[in-house]
Amino acid sequence: MPKSDSFWDHPVKTIEEALAIRKQIDALQTRLSSMFGGVATLAPVRRKRRTGTMSAAARERIAAAQRARWAKLKGKGAAKSTAPATKPARKTRKKGNLTPEGRAKLAASMKARWAAKRKAAAESAKA
Repeated sequence: MPKSDSFWDHPVKTIEEALAIRKQIDALQTRLSSMFGGVATLAPVRRKRRTGTMSAAARERIAAAQRARWAKLKGKGAAKSTAPATKPARKTRKKGNLTPEGRAKLAASMKARWAAKRKAAAESAKA
């Protein structure tokens, strides 16, 4: 039978058959529930998701434990859980690895490449 988008597009006979099956399922589910004291059900159990925020104390405990793990990993022993972690002073680092001479060489080679490209374009335009 072709698939249909609407419930009402199905023949009445099919709808009646589906209703009869549903009634049988409900009757069997009622029997099963009575046998086990209402425990058995076909409905899926939905669990509530925890929503909310962590308390400041809980966040601090987690942060202290993480600081202790990092200190242990780095070989510094246990970190103090009461003092907030401070960031070490940032080292200044040289940006880029090119010397002025290296930059000049690159610029010269690029200019030569562009000149060769312009020359080739001019020759192909003449031909």
